[in-house]
Amino acid sequence: MSDVVRWGAFSCALVPFVLIVSGTPVGGAAGAAAGLAAVTCACRALLRQSERSAARVRVRETGQLRDRTGLIRTGARGGGLHCDRRTPVD
Repeated sequence: MSDVVRWGAFSCALVPFVLIVSGTPVGGAAGAAAGLAAVTCACRALLRQSERSAARVRVRETGQLRDRTGLIRTGARGGGLHCDRRTPVD
């Protein structure tokens, strides 16, 4: 996702610069920058919502969730190591 946002931010900066160099009034370039920024923010929000929805469906179907590092996390009762380095006994 971060690559998409980076390219969006890059285009928000590059497009107005190119418009000003090519002779477009500053107001028009600023309007284009504002429009691109709004579209970039909306796309980022939709992308995040889509990723969250996919993660929820994956948890419902498999009971497992991958975090940002790619590690598999289990549902609410994870069963991970505790302070004393032992797993919980049910």
